[in-house]
Amino acid sequence: MNTAEIGVFGGSGFYAFLEDVEEVEVDTPYGAPSAPVTLGSLVGRRVAFIPRHGKEHELPPHTIPYRANVWAMKELGVTRLFGPSAAGSLRRQIEPRTFVVSDQAIDLTKTRPNTFFDGPVTTHVSFADPYCPTLRATLVDAAVGLGIQHRDGGTMVVIEGPRFSTRAESKMFAQMGGDVIGMTQFPEVSLAREAELCFANVALVTDYDVGVDDIAPVSHAEVLKVFGENVDNLRELLFTAIPNVPTERHCACGGALSDSQG
Repeated sequence: MNTAEIGVFGGSGFYAFLEDVEEVEVDTPYGAPSAPVTLGSLVGRRVAFIPRHGKEHELPPHTIPYRANVWAMKELGVTRLFGPSAAGSLRRQIEPRTFVVSDQAIDLTKTRPNTFFDGPVTTHVSFADPYCPTLRATLVDAAVGLGIQHRDGGTMVVIEGPRFSTRAESKMFAQMGGDVIGMTQFPEVSLAREAELCFANVALVTDYDVGVDDIAPVSHAEVLKVFGENVDNLRELLFTAIPNVPTERHCACGGALSDSQG
């Protein structure tokens, strides 16, 4: 059964508890996705998984084939999409190891192809609320039930990378209203909206960003260490939330292209 209803972008290991796992190649108009898609079942729900950075984490954030990844999910029948990610905290009160279920985002990326509509067909999707409220609720409910330290809502600032921020940039991002910072949510989330997919993010806070109270600069190794120490909780959160995704869609995500073309 080379189809799925729920998709996950993430790092290696998130599909470890899926049943009847198989890999499929998906051709897209935008080239190959980051890796072959892993398909499996979870409590009767068909799930598709793509490691956004590739199988060996060989793709830095600015080179991830975001359009191919989202297109591949859509091609396989996915209508709901989870995009968990590592993030730095821009607020002293948002401590490392907290799970932030984002409700807003700020796009500060610069070079990434960020739309499926390059012409002659054009569209202007409504994007006031980038994350699906239904999927967000499933993540929050799962975090509450599991007793995981979490925050319901937060603004994700997405930078180009692959470098980390300067102290001045970090302080500016907080002044702009950012709560956490990462490198992969855009154009993932906006492409999902153009594809009329529900999309939700849970950000695992690995560190304080450098502009927070003159915190010492973080290294990539330190980020990976904290992420690795908490990946089991993140996996458990997703594997608790996914079976509870409602079978029917009642949000506005599925009609995002209505009255958007001009």
